[in-house]
Amino acid sequence: MSNKAKFMAFVLAAVCAISFASFSVSADDSKKEGKDIVDTAVSAGSFNTLVAAVKAAGLVETLKGDGPFTVFAPTDEAFAKLPAGTVEALLKDKAKLTKILTYHVVAGNVMAKDVVKLDGKSAKTVQGSSVKIDARGGKVMVDNATVIKTDIAASNGVIHVIDTVIIPKERSKGR
Repeated sequence: MSNKAKFMAFVLAAVCAISFASFSVSADDSKKEGKDIVDTAVSAGSFNTLVAAVKAAGLVETLKGDGPFTVFAPTDEAFAKLPAGTVEALLKDKAKLTKILTYHVVAGNVMAKDVVKLDGKSAKTVQGSSVKIDARGGKVMVDNATVIKTDIAASNGVIHVIDTVIIPKERSKGR
């Protein structure tokens, strides 16, 4: 590898480390600074779509409440994976948006060490349905989403970052 390539790799690694460190510091400081789940998500900068959806659904005050809440928070990239026009349509359908967002929230403060113990089980969401937890092979799945960062503390709960928006299954009308 040439010296220029080594230098570029070093610069890229340094930028990544600084970005990760600043996210980690701001997330770790959230509890100390009294930042709730919404403020913590806003300050992270990678949950802009989620925050916009929470506002559109009228859930800001709820997620700023006492809690505690555990939020499986999809990143902006997770929302970008949805089919074109899905986010825009959801922002106009408050009932469906609320159903999807509350499916990402579990009552209580469930830390990563506790989520891992739920392998093969389900966790009841605020929406009323349950998400399936799969903790094998060194990774944790919540339904079809992979948990990519855990235990981001907030004053009223915890955020676990996921790479996919999870959608509750529709119940058949006879149930």
